[in-house]
Amino acid sequence: MDALRERRMRAVELFEAGARQADVVVELGVSAQTASRWHAAWRSGGREALAGAARLGRTPRLSDEQLAEVEAALLEGPKANGFGTDLWTLARVAEVIERVAGVRYTLSQTWLILRQRLGWTRQRPARRAVERNDAAIEAWVKRDWPRIKRGLGDAAPGSVSRTRAGSRSCR
Repeated sequence: MDALRERRMRAVELFEAGARQADVVVELGVSAQTASRWHAAWRSGGREALAGAARLGRTPRLSDEQLAEVEAALLEGPKANGFGTDLWTLARVAEVIERVAGVRYTLSQTWLILRQRLGWTRQRPARRAVERNDAAIEAWVKRDWPRIKRGLGDAAPGSVSRTRAGSRSCR
């Protein structure tokens, strides 16, 4: 960006020195349209008009105020927005954006808004069985797991394979 700004400022210097647009084209290696645009901006707004570049890319369809309203609605949660479960999906978020701001987005555009403009990240809910019994699991880990982890020890017969360490021979 600094190189572009330097070229615009050099164009300003040339214009102020009385150079023509064609001279700017040759001197800076820019197109005639660019030199014309710079000259018009310089004539109407002076050096300041070319000091900072205009916003690059398309202007967002959601204003900052609309985005704040959308985020407030999302923070209320899916159930507060009329959905049956407490789980956000891109389709649901897109629906809320359309309802709140009147702007329709595809799912990929919705994801970009969440990630780039709101700074949200993807999170997956922990899926656990309804029948899960945490107390029984904890008891099993304390009582049975140490015994299983320790193994059978010397009491059990080993492998008959000659290639495994600690194997017993069958002779």
